[in-house]
Amino acid sequence: MKKVMIILSSFLLLSCTKQKDKTVLQEEIRKTEQDFNDSTSKDGIANAFYTFASEDAVIKRENDTLIKGKKAIKVYYSNPKFAKATVTWKPDFIDVSEDGTMGYTYGKYVWTATDSIGNKKEFKGVFHTVWSKQSDGSWKYVWD
Repeated sequence: MKKVMIILSSFLLLSCTKQKDKTVLQEEIRKTEQDFNDSTSKDGIANAFYTFASEDAVIKRENDTLIKGKKAIKVYYSNPKFAKATVTWKPDFIDVSEDGTMGYTYGKYVWTATDSIGNKKEFKGVFHTVWSKQSDGSWKYVWD
């Protein structure tokens, strides 16, 4: 009986520790999402999407087009049509893999585009981002 209690206690301690670690990692991703969102207005959309991308990141955009690699993503968002655009988002859900190396988020976004004569159009939708923990401890997106 004593062995069973020790094993059960160890299991519960390990489970609580893993959940605590997972919560810390989820909070890291939440902060990264917020920093990424803030960077779009502070540094521009192209720079923000470049800065928070992993080297081999992929984004899916219009007509199921895939833009591959952080340099290509920056070129894509450097298009003048994005110069007067803004985007905001916030994750509604965050999860992290058991080993703490991958995570994903989803939530709502609002994209506002302003045309050359000042007319604004607002687009709303749902985003999904996959995050990878980097060797320096930061999180970079691999899919958006």
